[in-house]
Order: sequence, then structure tokens, then C-alpha cells
Amino acid sequence: MVLEHYISDLLYRYNCVVVPNFGAFLTNKRGAQLVGDTNTFHAPTKEVSFNAQLTTNDGLLVSYIAEVEKTTYEDVLSKMDTLTQDWKSQLQNVGRIHLEKIGLLTLSSEGKVLFQPQSQINYLTSSFGLSSFSSSSITREVLKEEVEELEERIPFIITPEKREESSFRPYLKYAAIFLLALSTGLTAYRGYKHSVTTEQLVQQDAQNQVYKHIQEATFFDTTPLELPSITLDATTTTIKNAINDNAGEDASQTVHHIVAGAFRYKTNAKKKIRQLKRRGYNAAYFGTNAHGLHMVTYERFTDVDTALETLRSIKNSHSKDAWLLSAK
Repeated sequence: MVLEHYISDLLYRYNCVVVPNFGAFLTNKRGAQLVGDTNTFHAPTKEVSFNAQLTTNDGLLVSYIAEVEKTTYEDVLSKMDTLTQDWKSQLQNVGRIHLEKIGLLTLSSEGKVLFQPQSQINYLTSSFGLSSFSSSSITREVLKEEVEELEERIPFIITPEKREESSFRPYLKYAAIFLLALSTGLTAYRGYKHSVTTEQLVQQDAQNQVYKHIQEATFFDTTPLELPSITLDATTTTIKNAINDNAGEDASQTVHHIVAGAFRYKTNAKKKIRQLKRRGYNAAYFGTNAHGLHMVTYERFTDVDTALETLRSIKNSHSKDAWLLSAK
């Protein structure tokens, strides 16, 4: 039994996964981030942390493993207790435990358990397909500075002439001005064309980067999962027809049913009954409620004290969502 694989599966759906007698792995949602120094974009994610104080068994991890491996709750709990003892021994002797897809557990000099999550795994399902990427800086040329630098290298000098000289030709001055304007215009045009070409290259490079990251994106396993049961915490519920198991009971006598869940499809209700019977419960189909959901029960009793005691036991060992329904 590779325990860390089951923990990783549950972290996609739950914010807290407790390993009995060892600790709990918690997730906390973190929004998207942009690191200005490196121009790196990080997608929204769920950060994983570890709390060694939360060791009480809530039944989530044990029930999930028992259902996947088709075994009993008690058998899984026994194997898990042996495995967690090995983890504690490894921390004491080696000082570190690496859990695949989760992170690294180490023991400090003060005897505290430290946790470093694995950053490559994103447990936020709404961010699937998204990964971190970096964008190169965009450099822009300043045309004014380029023109000034060019004018400093190739100055245009106009030598004034005396009016009294017969060789004075004023059209040379206007020709020089025209050449200066033409040179400045050509320089600006070359700078503009270079800027447009640079911008097109940057856009093309950005598109190539996006396409590359899309191709490298990792998609989560889309294998259909069984929908969780819907439980209705109601004190008064209209039941269409009681199952045949209740037909022989006194109609005037109040029967206390411990409800395991309510399902939209009857096939899921039948499947739940088979699962509960394999665990040793006297599970049965109760009927439909006012919302049209098919109800499944663990047990039924005529004595309310016995029913309440059994309900407490089921909540502690199997499901906190179980509730009591009393009907005649």
C-alpha cells in the first residue's frame, strides 16, 4: 500500500487529509502571481502544508483506501498504523522522508517535523493545464537620442558669406537646410521601421512561447469519479414507499432509521447498499424523499436509545454525514 499516492489523490478534492497517529496535510489556495524581477507568471495554486498536531482519525483516508482496494476498514487501519510507525522510525533514524507528489518531511535539531512541499504539483483543479512561464523584457529605442547622436557624428556646417562679395549664392543655404531635413527624416524612418520589425519579432516570439507551454501542459486524469452522495439534514421528510424490509413491522410503531445518504440515481443507491453490506451493516433501500432522491440506511431500530448509540458509533468510525430519521 503506497500511502502517499492515496493522500495525493484526496488533496485534489479536499483541503485536509489526516493520516491517523501521524499528522495532517493541509491545502491553502493562493492566487496568481507576477514576479516583476524575472517577468515570471505563476498560475493560481493550492499550497500544501503539514501539521503534526492533527492526528485524530476522521475516517476520510481510511475509507477511501478501503473502497479502492476492496478491503475492510479495519484491515486498512491496521496496515496504516504499521506504516506510520515506520515513518516515525525513519524520521528519528534518517531524519527525512520523501513523499512522492507531496513533499519532503525532515526532523529539526529541536525535534520538530518540518515540511517542504513539492512545487511542481498544482492541486487546484481549476488551474489544470496552466504552468509558470517567463517573458523576455521588451527594449524600445528612442529616436530622438539616435538622431542627436547622428547629428553629433555628421554635423552640417553653413558658412555665411559677405553680402558685398559678388560670388554670394543664397540658394546654398536653403539647399543645406533641405539636406538636413531630408537626412533627419530618413533617420527617423529607419528607426521607425526597425522598431516595427522588433515589435513584430517580439510578438512572434511570445506566440511561440505560449504555443510551447500549451504543448507542454500537463492535464489531470479525467477518469470519471463516483459522485458523492447527497445527504439532506431534515427533520420532516415525505417518503413515497417504504421498502419491503419494513413491511412486516407494526405500522403504528415508530421506527428509527440511520440514513447513510440520498442519491439522485437509484443505481448509485444500490451500489451504496452493496458497499455497506460488505462492511457488515444491515443496509437497505428506504425509498424516495420529497426531493426525489433515493435514500439508503445503515440500520433501523424500534428503540431510540439503541438507534442513537449506533448512530454515534457510525459517525466515529465510518461517516460523519450519517443522520437519524424516525418514521411510523
